[in-house]
Amino acid sequence: GRDENAESEEVVHLSRLSRVAVCGGTHGNELSGVYLVRELQKTEKPLEEEDELVSVLVVLSNPRAVQQCRRYTETDLNRCFTHATLNGPESDKTPYEITRSRELNSLLGPKGSPEAVDLICDLHNTTANMGLCLIAYSDHDWICLHIFRYLQANIPVRYIHFDFPPKEAYSLESVGKHGFAIEIGPQPHGVVRSNIYTTMKAGVQHVMDWVRFFNSGTIFEGGSVEVYTMVKNIDYPRDSETHSITAAIHPQLQDQDFCLLHPNDPLFQTFSGETLRYKGKEPLYPFFINECAYYEKGIALSLARRKCVKMPPIQVKTELEHQENEWEFASEEDE
Repeated sequence: GRDENAESEEVVHLSRLSRVAVCGGTHGNELSGVYLVRELQKTEKPLEEEDELVSVLVVLSNPRAVQQCRRYTETDLNRCFTHATLNGPESDKTPYEITRSRELNSLLGPKGSPEAVDLICDLHNTTANMGLCLIAYSDHDWICLHIFRYLQANIPVRYIHFDFPPKEAYSLESVGKHGFAIEIGPQPHGVVRSNIYTTMKAGVQHVMDWVRFFNSGTIFEGGSVEVYTMVKNIDYPRDSETHSITAAIHPQLQDQDFCLLHPNDPLFQTFSGETLRYKGKEPLYPFFINECAYYEKGIALSLARRKCVKMPPIQVKTELEHQENEWEFASEEDE
């Protein structure tokens, strides 16, 4: 018989995802996203044949950097979406990427407003051996977590949570009502590897399938998922005068993303051949190990704690519920 203790949980009703943006080339040398966006743009439906379940916007986020096959031209676009940067002063000295972040905020946002697109999926590559990951700013956004669980049933994937308040969330996906980055590696920057591209394409396809199921009224059962919450970054050892790095990731740690790092495990190997060990108090999960683009940011690797998150069952709000909410919202505004 049925387990009497299994809570027949209350279904949470959430607004439909009418507008979804798929963005690539936020970093111009992360080529899976660049080529996938170009491919999706070729097959984009003209407005008159618009899919009745969802309208999809495909965006090449940083065209100048893509043209130059560089991460960015003046400053990292994916650090320009904080509330402060989006709303700062504009001058003729404003870096291209800051201007571009404001254009994207107009197109996809404004961030934090009712006009923002419902979901942003931003495509990235890493040189680290991380496989496929979703990176999001929430560990209780039921849309993102349910999408993650649906992906998990189809392909190997992990969920990374960056615990920042919305105004301080700095990357493009924070502009949407819901959003995540799809991060996939290992792939050198400026290189496209067919297997990595194909995995990303499949990931995006699964996300869009889920959105269509959700919008058409499917009930998604509750359950639980594992989430990696970022705890801290560790920099390379550096020379106190020149600030040059004096060690590289230890060979025993290289490519071991998401393998538990214990106190006293080898962390770095100095250029003179010494082993430097992890001095932390607790075992943590390393990721973004030896990411090429993070040398300049002073990050040799990031560390995360793993936890289990329970999700309620969810279903799209009916048109009627949606209208009632709009009326409530309108009447609150009148008060």
